[in-house]
Amino acid sequence: MTDLDDLEAVARAAVLAGGAELRERYRDGDAAGEYGATDVKAAADEAAEARMLPVVRRAFPDHPVFAEEAGRFDGTGPYRWVIDPLDGTNDFTAGLPTFATSVAVVDLADGEPMLAAVRQPATGETYLARRNDGVAYDGERATADSDVALEASTVATIVGRDVPRDPDLSRRADEIRDGLAAEVKRTIDSWAPTVHSGLFARGRLQGLVQFHPDEEERAVTELFAEESGAAVRREGPLYVAAADEERLDALWAAVGGVR
Repeated sequence: MTDLDDLEAVARAAVLAGGAELRERYRDGDAAGEYGATDVKAAADEAAEARMLPVVRRAFPDHPVFAEEAGRFDGTGPYRWVIDPLDGTNDFTAGLPTFATSVAVVDLADGEPMLAAVRQPATGETYLARRNDGVAYDGERATADSDVALEASTVATIVGRDVPRDPDLSRRADEIRDGLAAEVKRTIDSWAPTVHSGLFARGRLQGLVQFHPDEEERAVTELFAEESGAAVRREGPLYVAAADEERLDALWAAVGGVR
């Protein structure tokens, strides 16, 4: 069995390598990419992944990998790596510092994330999470605890890339946002789920709602929420996390549950 310390070391090395590439390009004002109505495919994505993928493949050549740009690599190892070289591409190309590079490691025995690493290049922040071992933010234990009242809360909403393209899913996403807006101070439509899930894991945001999330970010956001001690509920494509059960019940009622 692969040692978890080895997995964590490689995951951290991969996000630092990708983060270094993104930081340099961000400072240079690199906004090159293919711009669409709902997303951006930036040159920085491929460049960062080109630095991350070899780190993982050299260390664990038998492990299956899903890389956002390069695609899927088959393997016989017990874990699958999920590499997102640039989470928050729209932010990056707009010159906003809210973007990150991330890696998740999924245990193939149960399909659940085992560990995750996130690097925010613009701010130099690093998160590491391991199942049953918590979330570390720059080396310190993080917790989703918050004393902010529900009506004063900030909640991040995360929708997958396919949601805006489907009229029914798009309408449901709008209903979710409207329901939350009636209960909390502010909702943030996240263009960088791993960044906002890190803030949630530190108690800086008081809630997190996912609807049909993309594979690249889902493992990270859910591991961060659960390992930071949050109360969580998932039914099908809808996932809600909050600092405690009382707040979770209120947010779940606000979004209307699963339909």
